[in-house]
This record gives sequence, C-alpha cells and structure tokens, in this order.
Amino acid sequence: MKIKITLFIAVLICQVSFSQEKDTTAVNKLSEVVVTGQFEPQSIKKSVFNVRVISSQDIQNLAANNLADVLNQYLNITVRPSSTSGRSTVSLFGLDAQYFKILVDNVPLVNEVGLGNNTDLSQINLNDVDHIEIVEGSMGVTYGANAVSGVLNIITKKSSKYKWAITASVQEETIGDEYSLFKEGRHIQSLKVSHTFNKNWFVSLGANRNDFQGYLNDKNGIDYSENDGTRGYRWLPKDQLNGTALIAYHKDNFRFFYKFEYLDENVDYYNSTVQSGFNPILGAYRYADDKRYLTNRYFHNLNATGKLFSQLNYNVSLSHQKQQRDVEDFKYYLASKKEENNATVKDQSMEVLYSTGTLNNFFSDKTVDLQLGYEFVNNKGFSLVQEASNKLTPIGKTLENYDFFASSEIMATERFSIRPGLRFSAQSRFNNQFASSIGLRYLFDKGVELRGSYGNGFRTPNFEELYSKQIFDGHFFVGNENLIPETSASYESSLKKTTTFSSGLQMSNTLSGSYLNVDDRIDMALIRFNPDTGNPEYQYINISKYRVWNFSTMNQFKKDNFTLNIGAAVIGVSQKIENQVFVSDDKFLYSFNLNASFSYMIPKWNTTFSGYYKYNGKTQQYIEGSSSYILSKVDPGNWLDVSIRKNFFKNQLEVTVGARNIFDITNVTQTGTNQAAGHAAPGEVMLAYGRSYFLKLAYNLNL
Repeated sequence: MKIKITLFIAVLICQVSFSQEKDTTAVNKLSEVVVTGQFEPQSIKKSVFNVRVISSQDIQNLAANNLADVLNQYLNITVRPSSTSGRSTVSLFGLDAQYFKILVDNVPLVNEVGLGNNTDLSQINLNDVDHIEIVEGSMGVTYGANAVSGVLNIITKKSSKYKWAITASVQEETIGDEYSLFKEGRHIQSLKVSHTFNKNWFVSLGANRNDFQGYLNDKNGIDYSENDGTRGYRWLPKDQLNGTALIAYHKDNFRFFYKFEYLDENVDYYNSTVQSGFNPILGAYRYADDKRYLTNRYFHNLNATGKLFSQLNYNVSLSHQKQQRDVEDFKYYLASKKEENNATVKDQSMEVLYSTGTLNNFFSDKTVDLQLGYEFVNNKGFSLVQEASNKLTPIGKTLENYDFFASSEIMATERFSIRPGLRFSAQSRFNNQFASSIGLRYLFDKGVELRGSYGNGFRTPNFEELYSKQIFDGHFFVGNENLIPETSASYESSLKKTTTFSSGLQMSNTLSGSYLNVDDRIDMALIRFNPDTGNPEYQYINISKYRVWNFSTMNQFKKDNFTLNIGAAVIGVSQKIENQVFVSDDKFLYSFNLNASFSYMIPKWNTTFSGYYKYNGKTQQYIEGSSSYILSKVDPGNWLDVSIRKNFFKNQLEVTVGARNIFDITNVTQTGTNQAAGHAAPGEVMLAYGRSYFLKLAYNLNL
C-alpha cells in the first residue's frame, strides 16, 4: 500500500495542467443571486422560496467531478448507488428520484427512463458549473410534473472576464486502498477553452474524462477463474467522456445562448458465476457471461431572453435531448482473456422535444407583477421488455403534455409579498392535471425573514411503471397501463435571521418545517398467487399513501476568512403500503441527520482548509414479507471529507489534496427479511467504497 500511495503522488507531481483563474468577485456576487422559481434573477433575500445554494467554491473544495460527489453532504438528501447498474440516484425526504427534478439552466435533463427524474448523478459533470440551487417542497406550478419533493437547478458558466481562458486539470484518486496508474483508482482529466470575442460574443468548448477503474474489495476481478462467487467487482468499472460547447450573445436587453453537451459512458459488469465448457479443439475451458452498458446522451438547449414592446420580459428555451442505453452481452474466456460472441441490443432510450417560456413585467406599477408561461413536452420512450418464455419485445411509446401556468408576485407592502400560482397540464396519456401554490414572505426588523408556502402537484407514471415486463423462471413483474398520476400537497415554512456584530462576525440562522402528503402512490405490489403454479405475481398499482414531516435548522457563522455551517434535521415518515393480500402499519417512523462544514482561508499562505461532515441517523421502513409487512432498520453512518487547496504563482497554479469518507464507510447493516418473492433482503446497504485520497493539480492560462 505504501508503494501504491508513493506512486500515486509521484504520478501527479510529474503532470502539468492548466485551469482558469477564479474571479472571486464574480463568485461572491453570483452566490447572492438565484434564478430557480424566480420571475428574473434576484437576491436570495427577495425570493419567496427558501433557496439553498451550493457554490463553486464548495465544488472546488470537494474536488467534485460529478453531482454524486457533492450531494452526499447535504441535509435531507441521500445518494443511492447501485452495484448492479453503476447508477447513483438521489432521495429527498425518503422519496426516491422520481419525485425530485434535476434541471440544467432551468431545463429538465433527460435520461434513458425519463425527463428530469431518475437521473444518474454520476453522469452529471460539474466541470462547467457556476453554482447549484436547491428548492425543497412542491414546485409543480413552475416546473410541472414530478417536482414533488423539490428541484435542483444547475447553473452553468456563460461568460468570462478574460479574452482567452484555457483550463486543463488532472486529478488522481484512490478507490479505498486500491490505486495504480492504469488498472486501479480513479483518473480524471479535463480541458476547457473559452474566448470572449468582444463585449457581445462569448464561446467555450470543454471535455472531461472520468476513468473509474472499479472497486474490488472482497472480489477478485475479471480474470478470476474459480466459481466461488468472488469474481468481478463490488463497484463496477466505469469510463465517462463528457463534451460541452457554448455560444452566448449579449447586447442591451437581449441575451441568447446555445449549449450542447455529449455524454459517452461504458459500464462493465463481470458475472460472479464462472461456467465450464468442453469442445474437442479447446478441451476443457472456463468462461463467464458478462455484459457492458453503453450509454450516450445528447443535450441541445437554445435560450433567449429580452424585452417585447419595451416593457415585457420574455424568457424562452427550446431543447432537444436524447439518452440511449445499449447492452452488449459477450462471453469472456478466462484462459485466453478474450471476448467472443459479442451482441449489442438497444435496451432503453428517451428522446425529448422540450420548450418552455415565460412573459412577465406586464404592469408599470412595481408592486404587482404577473408571469404567464407554457411548457410543451414530447417524450418518445423505448424499452426492451422480457415477456413469457424469455421472449424479448421492443416497446415504443410517445407521451406528451401541454402546460400553461400563471403566477403573480404582489408586494402588498414593502415588507410583505404574496406569490400565488396555477398550472394546467393537458396530458396525452392521462387525465388533465392541475397544480397550484401560494407563497408568502414577510421581512421583519433586525434581519428577520419569515416565509411560508403551500403547493399541490402531481407525478405522472414513468415509462417503466406503465410498460415494463419481467416474466421468467417463476418471476412475474409487470407494468400497468391503467395507472393514474399521483397527487401531492406540501406545506413549508421557514424563519431566518441574519445578524452582523461589531466584531465583524456575520451569523445566519434558519429554522424550517414542512409537511408533504402523497396520494395514489404507485408501488410494485403483490396482486395474486398464480392458481396454476402458486407463484406470486407483482404489478405496479396506485395503492399506497405517503406522509412526511421535517423540522430542520441551518446556521452559518462567518468572520473574515472563516466560515462555519451547522445543520440538523428530524424527519418523520408514514407510509401505508398494501397489496391484494395484506397492509402495512402506517405509523410515523423517525430519523435524524446532521451536517457541518467549515472553510478557512489563510491569505498569507494563499491556502484554504475545508471539511464537510454528514451524519445519517438510523432509518426504518416496512418491507414486504411472506405474510405481512416487516419493519426493517438501516444502521446510522458518518461521512467526513477534508481538503487543503493552495494557490501558487499569483493564483496560476492550484493544488488540492484531500480525503473522502475518512470514517471508511462501505456498507451499513439492514435488518429484516423479504420472503414474498423467495428472496432474502440484503443484509447490507451499499453506501460507498471506503476511505479514498485525491490530489488535483491545475494551472491557469488567461490572456
């Protein structure tokens, strides 16, 4: 291990990279301005919604390459990785990624199973991100279907103060205690070139490669030939390539930008089962049935903002996106270390035409503003489903919705503002849906801000819930084309106080509470036991109810170059889960989580020390047993990341060294057994691949 760490450091010291110099003035200015859910960019203080901001400085301190690297640290948010698919999704308030919408510059991001939801966090590169905004609670009026528990909006960079800026960086990272130059660890390289032609035109091009070599842990890798269940990887190897391009124009009140993004991802799955064969030529041989997931995403977004008739503000986006996942099956022969019989099929895809637009500033009287908007969505989905007798059948469907919404912002007094809104959604596949909301904000004396909101929204069934089929060897799991959209209602309130002391200490304290209720929740449920075979059969049905309340506090202390954040949250979740045979208890189950972070900059050394801590308390949920729902418990866990970031040569060279997951968390124990389908529930929940160390080098070339 010492030899590997020495090699790890030596490799980095020998590499040269370039990175854009940070404009700290611009960062500080932008961090005070939010756009999510607003009529136009404005300060956090003026926002009716309680918006959380993840700054570019936080992203730099964490040496974060994708969204999963960042969100582990935040209250009420849980990142859920999968060892079988290589995907990482987000859970907020215990609700999975179907209820939480992820946007890029206010446009939902496509994936192979949906638009804006079920997004793989590890596929979202942060190389071109200015900051991230999070709003908790129902945002159905502004962002439509599936924005039930909240939205996350990634704001990308669209300008530079330099005529030419060349950014290239390299990052090396251990995976647990595994690292080597080519076969182990995580290897990241990025390059970005931007050019400001004049005060009107700006262009940028970027590329990023993330080479994750997988995590062995107790596995023995690809070439292990014994059939004892230890072949393969605990975390799947993954190779990602991201490319971005941007062109932006700005003159007077008119702005437009076109953004293109391309993702190419390969995830390798190596079967733990080793099989034996024989033929007269080769004699006895061993092989494994392996597969490779091949994902491609294209993202086009054209946005224009300006004025009509010298008064009306318009903001229009037009987007074409497609993400497709193919599966390549092959036999891997262990003696020759060769792949044969490779066959690739299209597994899942989603192609989307999307447009949204708003008009506001109808009145010269600034005490009242009205916003009118639309959203048009055309989703072309595809999935390869497995029917009886192992027959694979392609399914292609188109889902459309045409939405219109109106919202008003009323400044009843200089201190008190009201924000009502209403959305109508015409659905091609379901009954028409509605969403409504009202937000209130009152500014007291001495820096006290009070906010409250109510919103109701809806979640439409996704492609898998409607059309999926897995029927094989006594297994029967199917979708349901008769599903109806879920409906939800949420209530949020927050009290915030900002205080500045004569000593220079700035203190911000926020206390918030929320309640969310989801009806007609869709679950995979036991519908019957087959009368001929006695096997259980499962189908997605509208049958469950979900309620959650949350109390949290977030506190920030800032003085000179030192910043400290401390937060805590208590969550209570009640679920009524039922199938055609039995029903769960719907009592509230409670959990607690805590987070803290600090950042300290020493100007004399031009060095920043930072740390990020998260405690996830014990969680409980009911899972289906053979004759009743059983209470399952997941043990608590602690997460700590630390880093040191130092700039050299007038901020041209930047070095960041740090450690992730210092408490060395891998899996946490889960109690309870799922016997309904003849399977035991996992005794452990996979969270991470243990303690890892990283070193990032960057050098700035600005002209």
